[in-house]
Amino acid sequence: MTAVSVAVVFICIWWLVLFMTLPFGVRRVEMPEEGQDQGAPARPMLWRKAAATTAIAVVVTAALYGAVEYKLLTLSDLDFLQPGR
Repeated sequence: MTAVSVAVVFICIWWLVLFMTLPFGVRRVEMPEEGQDQGAPARPMLWRKAAATTAIAVVVTAALYGAVEYKLLTLSDLDFLQPGR
């Protein structure tokens, strides 16, 4: 994998993991002020979620990179991509 491929894979994984981690720990505001959305979280903890997302994405990307570099995962392993099957 080239550096660009690794960067693209990391960014895709990072966004997927971010959307998976966003709902964790969300609590609604008990008494929302006038004009405030009733579904808005009281403390969204976005920095903590971004840090956790980055850590998870690094681990998953490293595992995927290792699997591709050591030929544990190749496109030829995917039967549906081969013509005539």
